[in-house]
Amino acid sequence: MDIVNELKHANIEILSNKTDIYPYAFDTGPISNEVTLPLLVALPESTEDVQTIVKICKKHNLKIISRGAGTCHTSGCKPCKNSIIIHFSKMNKILEINKENLTAIVEPGVIVGQLQREVDRFGLFFPPDPSNLRVSTIGGAAALSSGGPRAFKYGTTKDYIINLEVVLSDGSVMHTAVDVAKNVTGYNLTQLIVGSEGTLGIITKLTLRLIPKPEYKLVTMAYFNSIDGAANAVNSVIDSLITPCTIDLLDKNTIDTIEKFNPSGWLSYDAMLLIELDGSKIEVEENNKKLYEVLIKSDAAKIVQAANAEENEKIWNARRSAFACTAKLKPNVITEDVAVPRENIAPLIKKIAQICKENDITVCIMGHAGDGNIHPNFALDLSDKSEVIRFKKVKDELFNTAIKLKGTLSGEHGIGSEKKEYLEKALDKKAYEYMKKIKELFDPENMFNPNLMF
Repeated sequence: MDIVNELKHANIEILSNKTDIYPYAFDTGPISNEVTLPLLVALPESTEDVQTIVKICKKHNLKIISRGAGTCHTSGCKPCKNSIIIHFSKMNKILEINKENLTAIVEPGVIVGQLQREVDRFGLFFPPDPSNLRVSTIGGAAALSSGGPRAFKYGTTKDYIINLEVVLSDGSVMHTAVDVAKNVTGYNLTQLIVGSEGTLGIITKLTLRLIPKPEYKLVTMAYFNSIDGAANAVNSVIDSLITPCTIDLLDKNTIDTIEKFNPSGWLSYDAMLLIELDGSKIEVEENNKKLYEVLIKSDAAKIVQAANAEENEKIWNARRSAFACTAKLKPNVITEDVAVPRENIAPLIKKIAQICKENDITVCIMGHAGDGNIHPNFALDLSDKSEVIRFKKVKDELFNTAIKLKGTLSGEHGIGSEKKEYLEKALDKKAYEYMKKIKELFDPENMFNPNLMF
């Protein structure tokens, strides 16, 4: 294969044996009966390597799929026909942490959890916290604008990216901005690239915004006898002028499934709110008194609070295990991601439970109640054709329901190839047309992640 020799000649490490490239045919999206292998996997070590790869692929008319940890739930980094994968495991350096400027400059293969630990040593904080942060890469988080439970207070990944270095489809390099905190000079190309799922260019360097680390944290678990009760309590908490760091909602199936496979002392109620306060110790203690009063007035059936940082972490470890625990119910698990206005959280959750019951599909529902981002985890057997057909009905109705409830297809997982058939329905017609024009402008030969979005 000519491309193999050309990449080797350029001193770019590659994987080309079938046994080596086979794992790259999958991500955490649904497993298909048809497995497409990449032609090879390239492991660049620098921006110049990525430029070389792009130019060689352009010469041979090959497609390029950018890949971090492969934790995309929407089949966003699976290969397609005549494609190679660029894997960023060797571009994994934290190049700079600048305490004075409150910035970090990193390569795309840096693990989000690692980044958080490193900036913590400087008394700094990088808030975005996807549930898979122990393996999720910052390049992947930027490609999807990943969020997580802290998004209610702190925003998502897009709110912490100041500047990007991007390799374009002709092999040239673009810097989308400069490394300053405030910038309204020209169009905001940084925010255009963030969340574009690798369809417009390949991110090779990121300048991130950091903030001072909160002094103190306190986690509360509030149990309720109904989803409506928990949803109403969310509004009451916010109305009381408390801004929690996180405010997650879990249904009974999620609570019970976590407790079954990862025993953590959780109680079996119809719903639970997991609320974290952070800030100065005095501020957290004052807000906690208000929070406790609001939860009592909101008819919380039981309130359990962490006694120390170790218990805080134990609770979050249990919460982050939800996907893995659901995966033990059946051979496969598919997690979906829709977002609605907060006032429509309860109707959405009840509708999901209803359509799953009607179609005999097992579901565990949880989500970030503060910003209306709900994640149903579906336990399935994808070898059962009948179940696959029933799940397709559930999936169609889930997305249609989210749109009817003035919501959207994704809050943080992206569109990938799994949701692209619904995209036109979810967007303003003109917006959809201009998005396609932007893709054509950046990538006229449809070389980057061609099977996504459109």
